[in-house]
Amino acid sequence: MNGQTEIAVLGGGCFWCLEAVYLEVRGITRVASGYTGGSVPHPTYEQICTGQTGHAEVVWLEFDPAVISYHDILEIFFTIHDPTTLNRQGNDVGTQYRSVIYYQSPEQEKVARKVIAAMASVWDAPIVTQLAPAQPYYQAEAYHQQYVAQHPLQGYCACVVAPKVEKLRVMYAHRVK
Repeated sequence: MNGQTEIAVLGGGCFWCLEAVYLEVRGITRVASGYTGGSVPHPTYEQICTGQTGHAEVVWLEFDPAVISYHDILEIFFTIHDPTTLNRQGNDVGTQYRSVIYYQSPEQEKVARKVIAAMASVWDAPIVTQLAPAQPYYQAEAYHQQYVAQHPLQGYCACVVAPKVEKLRVMYAHRVK
């Protein structure tokens, strides 16, 4: 590591899925589940689940750009969730589950636009991933952090999250810790 890290904030359905995947990626130095993009300061899980606060479930990633690029982080993002379904991922439905990239700088916005354009040829339907400037981020409650690691046999973790982690391991074996 070069000692300099950057931040990426991504929403692609339930934050447990993204968190479990990115915890395995080399160059990701910290992962936290949380909320951003809404109008209520310091929202609770119960509040955001109503879909009325405007927040998305997101992961906050700290990464070492000397080990993994923002481009590669986004490529993984577009591989492990469906960016063509508006406000849903599988059975998770609502604006809190939207596909969204909160860029931290003009450079990140530029990279995100390029990756979205490239991914348009990969998917059979139009990409609906939102691109927005960084918003205040609120870390989710402690029981949401590293949820899958703590509850690997829970139904959602075993049936929904585990296949996404396995997909990462197969498609991006060179990126796994």
